[in-house]
Amino acid sequence: MTAAAGGRPAVILLSGGLDSATCLALAMADGFVPVTLSFRYGQRHDVEVEASRLLAERAGSEHIVIDLDLRTFGGSALTADIDVPKHDDVADLDGSVIPVTYVPARNTIFLAYALALAEVRGAADLFIGVNALDYSGYPDCRPEFVAAFEIMANLATRAGVEGTAPLRIHTPLIDLTKAEIITTGIELGVDYALTTSCYDPDSAGRACGRCDSCLLRAKGFREAGVTDPTRYQNEAGAT
Repeated sequence: MTAAAGGRPAVILLSGGLDSATCLALAMADGFVPVTLSFRYGQRHDVEVEASRLLAERAGSEHIVIDLDLRTFGGSALTADIDVPKHDDVADLDGSVIPVTYVPARNTIFLAYALALAEVRGAADLFIGVNALDYSGYPDCRPEFVAAFEIMANLATRAGVEGTAPLRIHTPLIDLTKAEIITTGIELGVDYALTTSCYDPDSAGRACGRCDSCLLRAKGFREAGVTDPTRYQNEAGAT
């Protein structure tokens, strides 16, 4: 699917992962002309930034990459010298505990940048691929957070205050399982071989197969009955 001219502009947060790739496809299917926004924020690897570039290129979308340094703060296994937790089975994941892979305020920061870009581009729509079912329990992926940010966004922007173009944050994946997300993406032509989800890939970009994200991703492909295109360090893949 390639971006078509003439539709309403929308800012899409694009991490290079499975969810954000599907979110981009859904926005385009709804007729939006996407401006994709990604971040090099001091994460453990640049694999996801390259994946986001490839996804945007395939979609024919303008792609902006912002450089941040959240390693200055640390506090997460993705932005500090903290081991990424590994598990032998997806059943070992405890969704009631916020894991150390949570990056403090990451989605708040990313949405703030997306909001600024939307104001400049005259876009009233933001898309973020957060999910509250098959996820790691991050607080900034919950519907309550998104709803609160949308209220704040309309209080903090000229368009919101003047009422000319109230801003809306779209979360089309919020109530979908990973399997449902994958099925939706396949129907829309998403090439999941271009995406990456691993928190701890090797230097060649191959997934570890044992972090929370790898296990949830593999579970989604299994339940959707779709071949998992992920390149794993261990050829057996995730369990």
